[in-house]
Amino acid sequence: MTDPKAELYAYDLSAASWRKSSASGAEHDCVEIAELPNGGRAIRDSKNPRSEPLRFTASEWIAFRTGVVAGEL
Repeated sequence: MTDPKAELYAYDLSAASWRKSSASGAEHDCVEIAELPNGGRAIRDSKNPRSEPLRFTASEWIAFRTGVVAGEL
């Protein structure tokens, strides 16, 4: 059995299609999101796109979004 997290970090993001988060503010403090295989997501700071993005499995992404929407984060 393969490790889903390891697979996400092995995925090449050089051709990823990044989009700004709908929650990005007018101050240009933007988070960009890219879709990964199997429902995963990668996120990065638009001001520093060369830094290593965080990567979430589909279930981690759902938990993260749920926490943000609920005001827990």
